[in-house]
Amino acid sequence: MNPAKRPDVRIHVYGPVPSRRLGYSLGVDILPYKTCTLDCLYCQLGPTPKKTIRRKSYFEMETVLSQIQNALQSGQEIDYITFSGSGEPTLNASLGKLIRNIKAMTNTPVAVLTNGTLLTSKSVRKALLAADLVVPSLDAASQTMFTRVNRPHKSLKINAVVKGLQSFSEEFKGRIWLEIMLMKNINDSPEHIRELKKIVDRIRPDKVQLNTVIRPPADDTARPLSYDELERIRKIFGERCEIIADFSRIRQTPRMADLEVSILETVRRRPVTLFDLAASLGKHQDEVLKHLNHLLDKNQIKAVSHETKTYYEPADGT
Repeated sequence: MNPAKRPDVRIHVYGPVPSRRLGYSLGVDILPYKTCTLDCLYCQLGPTPKKTIRRKSYFEMETVLSQIQNALQSGQEIDYITFSGSGEPTLNASLGKLIRNIKAMTNTPVAVLTNGTLLTSKSVRKALLAADLVVPSLDAASQTMFTRVNRPHKSLKINAVVKGLQSFSEEFKGRIWLEIMLMKNINDSPEHIRELKKIVDRIRPDKVQLNTVIRPPADDTARPLSYDELERIRKIFGERCEIIADFSRIRQTPRMADLEVSILETVRRRPVTLFDLAASLGKHQDEVLKHLNHLLDKNQIKAVSHETKTYYEPADGT
């Protein structure tokens, strides 16, 4: 039986995938699909069915570590081991132990992509201390904007989130890259950008990274800014601020013999283009397209057009 179809097997590791920030990133997914504290307008995974702030160990740690070890031994180029995927990774109570175990098995740096909402908790901040890089997000400077853009769990308050980010910045010895997701006519006004700048100056991250809506969002009102608009905002934030550019690197050899299993595992976690898949899987685009068409014919995936690009996503109900 295809392992991707077996109900008793959960694949926690995907990629390495080409990342605009992290090079070839080995993704580690330690949450049930769309388990999050937020329901962001721009989320590429779609709406959050039920928001939560409850932390627990969702999966067997040994299973996750075994899959990471297998990926490390595959011979593929891996620039980062990155906790990301189906939701907010700090909701997994085993995150700190996982990071420390990974650091014991490899010199490959560990990154955590987080929405930062649980950094209000000292135990969450402690869990992240062993990481090399933490990439939190901050899209709002007020509770009104936080509610509009991120649609948070009812218990979350932006002032507490900002204080948590400040505390973590003071405690963490690794690098912090603060991501700000900007949407046209929503959180990009000059007044809001000035308020965000004040908060960023208090947090003092190593980098500020401006992003906009690249992949199909959960809500169609989330629209992208142009490069020129982002560039004007970048200048306000100063030298440590950068616009996240598209990723382009040489293809590498395939991770798995069964190409369609790899494709399904990738699109299940995020919408991807033909180029993304070809670069990640180390295959010619024509060969990947053949398998994509086969999966489309079987209604296992669907194609979605967004901003002149075609993205592949899981078909409804898969």
